[in-house]
Amino acid sequence: MTRHTDAPESLSRRRFLKAAASTVFILGFYVPLGRRTASAQTPPSETPAPNLFLKIDSDNIITVISKYFEMGQGVVTGVATLLAEELEADWSKLRFEFAPNDVATYNNLVFGPVMVTGGSASMAGSWMQMRKVGAAARTMMIEAAAKKWKVPEAELRAENSTVVHTSGKSATYAELAADAMQLPVPQDAPLKDPADWKLIGKNVPRLDSAEKTDGKALFAMDVKRPGMLTAAIAHPPLFGAKVKSFDATASEAIPGVEEVVQIPAGVAVLAKDSWSALRGRDALKVEWDTSGAETRSDEQIFAEYRQQAQGEGLVATKRGDAGKALPSAAQKLTAEFTFPFLAHTPMEPLNCILDFDGDKAEMWSGCQLQSIDEHVLSEVLGIESKRIRIHTLLGGGSFGRRGNPLGDWVAELAQIGKAMKSRAPVHLLWSREDDIRGGYYRPIVLHQLEAGLDDSGNIAGWQHKVVTQSLFTGTPFAALMVKDGVDHSSVEGLADTPYQIDNFNVRVYNAESPVPVLWWRSVGHTHTAHVMETVIDELARMAGRDPLQYRLELLPEARDREVLQLVAGKSGWGGSTGENRGRGIAFHKSFGTRVAMVADVSIDEGDFTVDKITAAVDCGVAINPDVVTAQIEGAIGFALSTLLRNRITLKDGRVQQSNFHNYEPTRIREMPAVEVHIVQSAEPPAVSANPACRRWRRQWAMR
Repeated sequence: MTRHTDAPESLSRRRFLKAAASTVFILGFYVPLGRRTASAQTPPSETPAPNLFLKIDSDNIITVISKYFEMGQGVVTGVATLLAEELEADWSKLRFEFAPNDVATYNNLVFGPVMVTGGSASMAGSWMQMRKVGAAARTMMIEAAAKKWKVPEAELRAENSTVVHTSGKSATYAELAADAMQLPVPQDAPLKDPADWKLIGKNVPRLDSAEKTDGKALFAMDVKRPGMLTAAIAHPPLFGAKVKSFDATASEAIPGVEEVVQIPAGVAVLAKDSWSALRGRDALKVEWDTSGAETRSDEQIFAEYRQQAQGEGLVATKRGDAGKALPSAAQKLTAEFTFPFLAHTPMEPLNCILDFDGDKAEMWSGCQLQSIDEHVLSEVLGIESKRIRIHTLLGGGSFGRRGNPLGDWVAELAQIGKAMKSRAPVHLLWSREDDIRGGYYRPIVLHQLEAGLDDSGNIAGWQHKVVTQSLFTGTPFAALMVKDGVDHSSVEGLADTPYQIDNFNVRVYNAESPVPVLWWRSVGHTHTAHVMETVIDELARMAGRDPLQYRLELLPEARDREVLQLVAGKSGWGGSTGENRGRGIAFHKSFGTRVAMVADVSIDEGDFTVDKITAAVDCGVAINPDVVTAQIEGAIGFALSTLLRNRITLKDGRVQQSNFHNYEPTRIREMPAVEVHIVQSAEPPAVSANPACRRWRRQWAMR
C-alpha cells in the first residue's frame, strides 16, 4: 500500500491493522436436513418435512443433512445446533452429511433458488427454518408416543433424543421415528423460549473436529475410484494466452502417463498417479499465443489506474455536495491507497473427481456452488442436469476460491472427461504453484480521496474514487449484483458506510485486464475497511480529537456504538501504553456483522510488533461463541499476512510468487494475543445489508 497525505502520519496508524476488521467473516453458513427428495421448492414460510433434513438410525444417531458446504467455518455445527436445540437431541449423537445437488429441496433461502454457501448468509438462512424443522420433529415424536401409549401429549416431554412419560416410561427417537414420520408436519410447532436454550449460545463441540483430527474426515483428495487417472494441466504462463501448438512426445514416454489432451484452459496430462502426471506436464513442449495476454507489471497497471481516475467514473453514492463543500474546508487531507492482487491459498488446493460414462456423470468435490457446478457440467458434457450427481465433501479452506461463479476448475475437469479417449474416472489436481501462479485473485485496487474538516473539526466533505476490476460483471450474477454499471462489491463498506457524513461522494471506475479476479474473504470490505478506518483516524488526529470519541459521534446506530464502547472498555482504551508502544482502534460493519478492534503495537528501531488484538463483535445471536471466536482469530491471522507481506506481483505479466516460501502466511510464532468479546444479543444472526442482495431477496420473494 502506498499513500500520500498532506498531514503527518500518526504513530499508531503506520501500516496498521485496519485490514483485520475488514477480513472478518462471521459464521458463513446455512443448512437443512433430509433423505427424501421434494418435488417442488418449499416456500420459506412453511416448515419442510423433517425427513428431508435429518436421519435417525436404529442406534439413535441423528444425522443432519447439510445443504451448506463446510470449509472450516463451522457451518455444519451451527446448523445442527439450531435443529438439535428444538429437537431436544442428545448432542453426543449428532452427525452430519452433505445434501445432494437438489435445488428444489435444498435451495438457499437468503439468495434464492440456488444451492450456494457464501456471503455469510448460512446462519441467517437457517435461523428459523432449522429451528422449525427441529420443533416439528420434536412435536411429531411426542405425538407418536402419545398415540402409541394412549396417553395425553401433556404428560410427555422430550429430552436427550428420548420421549419420557410422567410415569417414567420412555422411548428413544429411533423407536418412534417410523410412526412419527407418518404424521402430518405441524406448521406451528412452538419454538423454545431463549431462556430454555441448552445449545444455542453455548460452546458445544464442533461436529467436524474429531474426524479431522484422527484422519477419518473425507476430502476430495481422499477419493479413489477404480481405474482412476490423475490429470495435471499446463496453464499459460501469461493470463489471456492460449495454446498455439504442443508436442507431447516426451510426456507420453514417461512411465504412467496414459494420455495427453488439449482443452481451452491449456494441455492436460493424464497418468496413473499424480507424480507421473506432474512429470508428464513438465515434459510438455507448448507454444503459446500471447497476442491477447496481460503483459503489464502491477506498477504499470496502477499507473494506468491513476490515469483512468482522472475521468468521470460512475456514481456509487452521492450525499450532499462534497465538491462544493471541500474548497472552503479549514483543513484538508488527500490520500492514495493501493492494494495488491491477493491469492486465496486454501490449504487443500483445488481438486475434484469426475466419473462420466457418456450418458451420466458423478462428481466428488469440495463444492461451494453446487448449482453453478451442476450447470457447468451439464453444458460441457452435453447431458441434462438430472443425470448429474454431485457428492459434496469437506473442503480444506476456500476463502472464496471454491465459490467461483464461472466454475473454472469444474469446467476444466468436464472438458478433460469429454476429450479423453477412455471413460476412466479422472481426478483433476491443481498444485500449490498452479493455485498461486494461475488462479483467481482479489483484484488490485486504487483508492484516491480528498476529505476536509470545518472549523469545529467535523467532516465538511469527502470525495472518493475507487478503480478496480468488477467481480460480478460477466458472471451469472451480474443482472442482480451490478446496477447502472456499478458493481457494489467494489465499494461495499465505503459507499454504504455507517458513518454519518453529510457531503460524501463515491465514484467507481471499472478497470479491464485478462487477470482473472474473484471475491476473496470479505470481498470489497478487504480494502474499503482499511481505507475508511485509516482516514477516519487521520481526520480525528487533525481535529485534535480522541479516535474513539470521533467515531462514536459519527455513528448514529446504538449497536454500532455499543461494539466500539465494548472493545474500548475491554482493552483499557485511554490508559497509558508505555514507552515505544502505540495503540489503534478500528470499527467496521461487514455482511451485517459489526466488529471493533484495538491493536497494541510495540515499536523497535523503525519496525513494529503486534502484541495484542482486542476484538468486540456483534453478529446477532452467537449460535456457537467458540466458532465466532475462532473466526475472529483466523481473520486476524489472515489480515496480518496480507497487511505485512502477502502480495501477488506481476513482472511482464508473469506472477512472481509460487508457494508459501514467497507468499508466506502468518506463523504461529508471529500471532499476537487475541481477546474476543461477543455482544450478547437477542437479534437474529446477521445477514448482509448489501443493496444488491436486498434486490436479490426481493426478486426471490416475488417468485
